Amino acid sequence: MKILFTIALSVVSILITYTSASSQGCVAVRHMSCAAPAGVNSADFFKQRNGHWQLSAGYRFFRSYKHFVGDAEQTQRVEQRTNVINVSHALDLGITYLVNQRLSFSANLPVQYNDRSSLYEHYGNAVAQNPDQKRFHTGSQGIGDLRISGSYWLINPVKLPKANLAVGLGVKLPTGNYQATDQFHKLDKEGKDYTVELPVDQSIQLGDGGVGVSVELQGYTQVTKTMTAYANGFYLFNPRETNGVLRNPLATTVDPIIGYFSVADQFAARLGLSQSLPFLPGLSVMLGGRVEGVPAHDAIGGSNGFRRPGYIVSVEPGLAYMKGRFSAALTVPVAVYRNRIKSYYDLQDPAGQRHGDAAFADYLVSLNVAKWF
Repeated sequence: MKILFTIALSVVSILITYTSASSQGCVAVRHMSCAAPAGVNSADFFKQRNGHWQLSAGYRFFRSYKHFVGDAEQTQRVEQRTNVINVSHALDLGITYLVNQRLSFSANLPVQYNDRSSLYEHYGNAVAQNPDQKRFHTGSQGIGDLRISGSYWLINPVKLPKANLAVGLGVKLPTGNYQATDQFHKLDKEGKDYTVELPVDQSIQLGDGGVGVSVELQGYTQVTKTMTAYANGFYLFNPRETNGVLRNPLATTVDPIIGYFSVADQFAARLGLSQSLPFLPGLSVMLGGRVEGVPAHDAIGGSNGFRRPGYIVSVEPGLAYMKGRFSAALTVPVAVYRNRIKSYYDLQDPAGQRHGDAAFADYLVSLNVAKWF
């Protein structure tokens, strides 16, 4: 039984402390933590009295720089050095209250640092506009959107079921600045540099400006005495259509479809296996698959506004460690397929030729720690 406890706890420490949807590039997926706390299906925890608290922290890093139109990589962008490079660091801070063996409530708040460099947003990509091919940086720093959520296990974990499923429901509040601005470099008629303050790109905005509702399923099943299969799925409904941020205040006309930032839905799903290592108590290894992205159309509400829809399919190896009331997990999903699908705006083209691009990362680094009190 102790081996089973270790497997289950290690699996869920990855499943739940891991961010369900972490942005991997210009596909603007916000940092969202899962609903339930780490280890909530472990009898080691449930045998303790009710009312336990957990503090958690998760660090995320990615660097996106490869452009895709559909699933075709635009390799010339890197070769010509006209690609957009996003570098993102995020710290997800969480607190959880365990009401009883099956029910828990959590609050998660990301703190973000984003840097974006490009040519086209400043002087331009063309040599005629930007003869020295100068690249400039914009950025954003601060808290992101707060998420408050609850999770409920359908079977009492104290009964040591070989399989269990948790249902989560949450609300996302627009606490992150969705109107962040920075200085953009331009050239006047005499070729002299000047700067103008404009909204930063949607992919590095700290929030989306909408109140959203998230639903989540996560579960596990014992395969052998030392192996457990896990799965979870996450969908964020964002009913608000646009957030009122004008993408380019310098534009003489505003496109009714993409003139303002969209408040887009997002999704993520994971499936894999976790193997405990009996010769290293508390340690387990994981290998699974992961998909995340932004749909072209929202499930509820309109889909107007600027967005870069698409999805990423990754192979996700990981390690998890548990000792006492402490748990840690390291995962590095590596992208194997990236697709910038057509947006709602692209689909309005009667000729069917319009198809925007987006930049994606090769991998994401996620490190999580959690402590029960």
